[in-house]
Amino acid sequence: MAERRRVEYNVHRDVLHEETVDNIYNPIHNTTTISEKVKKSVSCSGPRLKKTIVSSLPVLSWLPRYPIRENGLGDLISGLSVGIMQLPQGMAYAILAGVPAVYGLYSSFYPVLIYFFFGTSRHISVGTYAVMSVMIGGVTERLAPDSNFMENITGEVIINTTLRDAERIKVAAAVTFLSGVFQVLLGLVQFGFVVTYLSEPLVRGYTTGAAIHVIVSQLKYTFGISPTRFSGPLALIYTVLEICSLMPETNIGTLVVSAVSIVCLILAKELNAYLMKWLPVPIPVELIAVVVATLISWQVNLNVRYGVDVVGDIPSGLQPPTLPDVSLFSQVIGDAFAISVVGYGLAISLGRIFALKYGYKVDSNQELIALGLSNTVGGIFQCFAISCSMSRTMVQVSTGGRSQVAGALSAVVILIITLWIGQLFEALPKSVLAAIIFVNLQGIMKQFRDIPALWRSNRIDMVIWVVTFVLTILLNPDLGLAASIAFALLTVIFRTQLPTYSLLGQIPNTDIYRPLDSYEEVKSVPDVVVFRSSATLYFANAEMYQEALGRKTGIDITKVLAVKQKLEAKRKKVAEKQMKKAKKEAKKQSKENGPVKGEAEHTEMEDVAVIEVEPDRDPSLPRAIVLDLSSVNFLDTVGVKTLKNIKKDYGEIGIDVVLTCCQPGVVCNLETGGFFNEKVTKCCVFSSIHDAVLHCQCPCATERHQQDTEVRDLAATHF
Repeated sequence: MAERRRVEYNVHRDVLHEETVDNIYNPIHNTTTISEKVKKSVSCSGPRLKKTIVSSLPVLSWLPRYPIRENGLGDLISGLSVGIMQLPQGMAYAILAGVPAVYGLYSSFYPVLIYFFFGTSRHISVGTYAVMSVMIGGVTERLAPDSNFMENITGEVIINTTLRDAERIKVAAAVTFLSGVFQVLLGLVQFGFVVTYLSEPLVRGYTTGAAIHVIVSQLKYTFGISPTRFSGPLALIYTVLEICSLMPETNIGTLVVSAVSIVCLILAKELNAYLMKWLPVPIPVELIAVVVATLISWQVNLNVRYGVDVVGDIPSGLQPPTLPDVSLFSQVIGDAFAISVVGYGLAISLGRIFALKYGYKVDSNQELIALGLSNTVGGIFQCFAISCSMSRTMVQVSTGGRSQVAGALSAVVILIITLWIGQLFEALPKSVLAAIIFVNLQGIMKQFRDIPALWRSNRIDMVIWVVTFVLTILLNPDLGLAASIAFALLTVIFRTQLPTYSLLGQIPNTDIYRPLDSYEEVKSVPDVVVFRSSATLYFANAEMYQEALGRKTGIDITKVLAVKQKLEAKRKKVAEKQMKKAKKEAKKQSKENGPVKGEAEHTEMEDVAVIEVEPDRDPSLPRAIVLDLSSVNFLDTVGVKTLKNIKKDYGEIGIDVVLTCCQPGVVCNLETGGFFNEKVTKCCVFSSIHDAVLHCQCPCATERHQQDTEVRDLAATHF
């Protein structure tokens, strides 16, 4: 056990309250007007213009100084590895989004290239992601369901997949473009702090719930069935029931391909993890699976012989830019906002993790703009919304990637595949892509381990995780996110409404105060009560604050004031009776003796005069109460009114109430809220508990010291 170091120190100073601090130390009042702030914000200079350009286009700050010898080889290997990994994932997540597989390749090219210029994170791998894809898929299948494209050809009802896919591409591009616009606008108004409302338990619970949606959406490709598309609350439950009812119609060939693919992928990934210590680059398991599955499907002709659904036509080349269908914006505006917030939350969370690990900063507002531009440009080129993938990011980092040059190189790999190689994968079974999705969700599904860990560390966070997961399952991912954020904020409100109230005592021979019920050696201060709340004081808990103060001090202020009012009323009645009796005696005496002018009036006034004497202070009551507001970071009008009432009510029964506050903003709230007046000044507000206690123990000495100080200051001024 380490030896405890003891360092003694002594502080000799006067007891200071806020009025003395203001008079002696000259507080600085910022009086900048709105017009001055606007003028400063729009003013332009050479250095400021350069700083603005560099901050808006971060690539200019690091690319000219890019160390090729140190980072070149690592970024090259990393870019090739991630690009190869983007191929199967992009195609799989395109199927998840409800659009043809080739659009997953487009989404792995354009947005990645845009992020290279505007992003501030050096390590994250942006591109297609399962959670984003399932949210896009929910929108495309809702606005362009299969039922809208049924055609009767020679007595057989079939789906016109060409028209359906074209419409779904329009929907995906519209919602992607609009979500990008939202992200850019939020970034321009410095709204990056929105991520603070996405706590880690909430994000992990949400992604786990979204993963369940992903799994259920891919079951139709695993079993080769066509369940009805449901939307709205409980849609996931209805879909599961529908899939269960369609199990007898399972395509055996599709199920066999799915089972073999899943088993092989799991075994290959485990082998890959085992060999990672000796391999400079991880084995591209998914690419090998796609190539092998495509070759087998082409040789065996799985589509024709066994009815296994395949990817189909993959056009070579890139799509020309097309403006999104504006008429769809009104139908997807809610989904677009939810997608923009979720995509940003996932990317900035992962970006901050790696920035902290490698010692640099990520600009949250610039990240919003970077992702927004990636999605906006992507929407113009028929991409679907992107975010950051954890699995690809880990590969990018583990293979030596140190900058977004690796991301740009991965985009080049995708470009080559799209231009010349994409057509080779037309025979790839969709069930293999579904298997790739299932296996990639292993990491997310392991997040269920958070529940017992959070139970041991913080049960409120565990409740947030579980409720977020349940809401995401029962509702759509967008509604589930909104409801989860609302619930998380409610937990904060509940915690401020149910704070811990405690009486503080002094550690002997120190100026340190701790709760009396938490330390054996802490002693209460004679005739002084120190009261603390663990939360800020505002309208939601103001009444409970007053009740807790009365409960902790043992003073029922309402009852005490009622008794005092009765005594005062009784005293007034006695005084009135005495006055009436004195008047009668004076009148009787004046009739018998005859009054002398001037003297009679004096006698009458003398007889009826009442001398009020303050009753003795109840010795069972404390001399003073110190309200410790060190945990309070703001006061609203209700909070200020509560403190005014406490000081007034307890003052009426002879108890002085003083405050301790170390936040200048709280003192300003007291001033603007009308707490101070001619009788109540800043002399009742102290910067520390010990100052307040010393003042309460010997207020006369403090007043004499203040008078002496004023006399000395006056003498110094005149002489």
